[in-house]
Amino acid sequence: MQESPQDLTLTLEALGFSKKEAIVYVALLELGRATVSEISRKAGINRTTGYDILDSLSAKGIVNVTGKEPKQEYASEPPEAVIEYLKREAETAKARIAKAGELLPQLRSVQREQNRPKIKFYEGTEGLKQVYEDTLTSTEPIRAYANVDDMHKGLPNYFPDYYRHRAEKGIKIRAIVPKTPIGSARGAFDAEEKRETAFVPAEEYYFSPEINIYDNKVMIASWLEKLGVIIESAEIADAMKKIYELAWAEAKRLDQKLRT
Repeated sequence: MQESPQDLTLTLEALGFSKKEAIVYVALLELGRATVSEISRKAGINRTTGYDILDSLSAKGIVNVTGKEPKQEYASEPPEAVIEYLKREAETAKARIAKAGELLPQLRSVQREQNRPKIKFYEGTEGLKQVYEDTLTSTEPIRAYANVDDMHKGLPNYFPDYYRHRAEKGIKIRAIVPKTPIGSARGAFDAEEKRETAFVPAEEYYFSPEINIYDNKVMIASWLEKLGVIIESAEIADAMKKIYELAWAEAKRLDQKLRT
């Protein structure tokens, strides 16, 4: 079944030709050989645009030009020329992709130098779940300040599955936790949930938001505001990790006092 000129135009557009290139090329196929005025009239474009489009098609190797103005004429190359042009474009694309691959390290280096911290906000119950799901991408042990009481109130029935998934992924966690009955009960599962807990006196150090530090991210889950925040910044994460190590040393000391 022979395609209509309109169908041919759409097919050529799908192959990467501009709309006007496709219209002009199909018009020239129908005319066989013609002047720019005849081609432009057939294609429904103005003469100046016709020159530009025909020059473009000529550069692609699918249209040839004979004679000089005012008798200059254009003719289409055999349809196989379209295939040859597309093959050349494919080879050029491959070469560009290969070159881009070589440039990636440099591009990433420049991006790191110019990057500003990325901050994302997540609202409501689903938003809080999203920030916790992101921690499951961690490639290192998570450093956490966590209030077990508020966590389980904020997302009822969510954390048992979360703990299991984290453990299955082999992601360990160290957590500084206010010592409450609920917190102590959770601590009994530390080994199977790949967690090390340092309890601190709840009457002095009862905090509500949870903070997780992992890779180049800092996650904050605010139970009061029902808001999750992820800050992505290597510099900020590094500083927070160092501060955490100071806090962890003191938390371990307080934990020992609570246990004696």
